[in-house]
This record gives sequence, structure tokens and C-alpha cells, in this order.
Amino acid sequence: MTPQEFFKMDRFATEAGIELIEIKKGYGKAQLIIGPQHLNAGNTTQGGAIFTLADLALAAAANSHGTLALSLTSNITFLRGSGPGDTLTAEARERYTGRRTGHYQVDVTNQHGDLIATFEASVFRKDNELPFTIED
Repeated sequence: MTPQEFFKMDRFATEAGIELIEIKKGYGKAQLIIGPQHLNAGNTTQGGAIFTLADLALAAAANSHGTLALSLTSNITFLRGSGPGDTLTAEARERYTGRRTGHYQVDVTNQHGDLIATFEASVFRKDNELPFTIED
């Protein structure tokens, strides 16, 4: 199974239209094209859609080591609005990895490279092996 096939089983992110673009050791990149279903009452991108995008990039980066990693904490800061037709990209980078924990920084940008949100998360690594491997 490829990492992309594995993460397509994240039904919430898949149903939201989020696509995993790239996964490497300690790195994940996901993308979402904002449609009407992603908008709040103010006609801007709903914060939950941005959070879900960042969370999938985090999951890819954190699980790239081959064992199941689950989020312990997540914090998002919204910096700029986005809206219909925007293409948002989330890039997760590993900042720290220990035997059981990891810490990640995720930047969410739009198609112009403008920073939309920053997302930080810590994860806990379980012993459960995943059905894919990432080569260095």
C-alpha cells in the first residue's frame, strides 16, 4: 500500500476534497481547492476546513516513520482570509522527534504564497506498524 492509498482512508479529509500531494520522512504536503462547501456564513473559508487541511499534512509527516502517530495537541492561528476558488496548501515539517513523541510546524498558504495560517502540533507514537514505508 502506498502512503497516498493509506491516507485516502481518512474519510473526513477525503470527503472534504483534500489531496495528499507529497510525503517524505518528517514532511507532508496536502492541498485543498476551496469550493462553496468550504465557506462559512461570511463567505470566507471555514476555519475547520483549514484545520482539517493542516491536520492531514501533519498526519502524513508524523506517520512517515512507519508507526501510528496520534495528535496530542494542536494549535492553529489564522492570519489571513481565503475564499472561493483559492487553492490552499499545507506543508508540515518535523521540528522534533523523540522515541515516543514528535513536534510539527505546518504552514498553510494560498496559490500566491501568502501565509493563511500556522498550525503547531505534538504527537504520540504508538507501537502499531503502518502498511507502508517511506524511503529516505
